[in-house]
Amino acid sequence: MKKSLILLLLFIATITYSQSPSEIQKEINSTVWKPFHQAFENLDSKALNNIYAKEVLRVTPKGIDTEGAFKKGTTKRFKENKKQNTKIKLDFWFDSRHTNSDTSYEVGFYKITFTTNGKASFVYGQFHIVLKKIKGEWKITQDWDTTTINGEKITAVNFGKKRPISF
Repeated sequence: MKKSLILLLLFIATITYSQSPSEIQKEINSTVWKPFHQAFENLDSKALNNIYAKEVLRVTPKGIDTEGAFKKGTTKRFKENKKQNTKIKLDFWFDSRHTNSDTSYEVGFYKITFTTNGKASFVYGQFHIVLKKIKGEWKITQDWDTTTINGEKITAVNFGKKRPISF
């Protein structure tokens, strides 16, 4: 009887103290997505690249990168943007998020606004991100994005289906 009671209490304590997926997503928002957003808009490649794990699978229409070349590309692109005095604004929203205690699979849409010399241009796309909790920190381990779906270009209409996340 005592053993059953102890096991029941341990089970209740485990349920009580484990985070729900929505609580974990709030944690991910504050430790990954808010810093990602800030680093992207501030053209801070070091901060942005630190949000990724050491080993990352990055997939774009250009191919697969498992060697971290995209990190060097980000650094180069951000330097060029700074040199050209280009400002970047990133907006995104989540279409779906599936999260447990150490893994999150997140799908959404983004809009990047590039402004140079008062002229704005826009890029729209969809992303699929896998995050893993590594040594107590959430890190991006897989990053896939595209600017087309089923051969159709993603546009403001696609992006306009939901409001962007705000921090």
